[in-house]
Amino acid sequence: LSLHDALPISLAAAARRSPAPNPAAASWCTRGQDRRRVAPQGFVLLAYLRAMLVGVDEFGHALKPHTGLCERKHFFMSVYDQLQALNITLPVLGAPAGAYLPFVQTGNLVFLSGHLARKDGQVWQGQLGGAISTEEGQQAARAIAIELMGTLQAACGGDLNRVKRIVKVMSLVNSTPTFTEQHLVTNGCSELLGQVFGDKGKHARSAFGVAQIPLGACVEIELIAEIE
Repeated sequence: LSLHDALPISLAAAARRSPAPNPAAASWCTRGQDRRRVAPQGFVLLAYLRAMLVGVDEFGHALKPHTGLCERKHFFMSVYDQLQALNITLPVLGAPAGAYLPFVQTGNLVFLSGHLARKDGQVWQGQLGGAISTEEGQQAARAIAIELMGTLQAACGGDLNRVKRIVKVMSLVNSTPTFTEQHLVTNGCSELLGQVFGDKGKHARSAFGVAQIPLGACVEIELIAEIE
């Protein structure tokens, strides 16, 4: 096992998981033709320092030079770690409700069809600026983000860690003529994607107010992602 392939973990975790230093205890690690004896604690420390100082993530990808410690910590967590931390369970991909596909892939880009807001398993109906408040609209958009990630997981063959970038989000908000906070509503989706995917979740976006959405839904959102 090389240092390049080692998963970096925090010094605190190393202190918790590693026994007291024992000069007699050692393990072999190989890098090219060079074989060296390295104590387990030293190996963990070197792997962590390599990630933080050389600037790579757990996959060996270079981190941005300005990335801080808190930001780098995100690189060491998988998408599923983030979802678990947020207590989010992704839904299973359902059948489309019309003559279309839930997603289409061309090259490395995946285009997800529009997803309607749902609450308690039913279409979340209402109009922003009327019966639905901006805060409720944000919750609806967040719920759609979870549905979108479920579909995106299916498009990735069951592994969201294949997502290289969330490229674009387009949001349609069922609005009264005087409602002008479509961008705030859509933040409910955008912010969750950022929490789950980190820098890879930062995306371009459009948000529109529309007179009506199929089935009277309050929000509909579609997404474009790049996958590996």
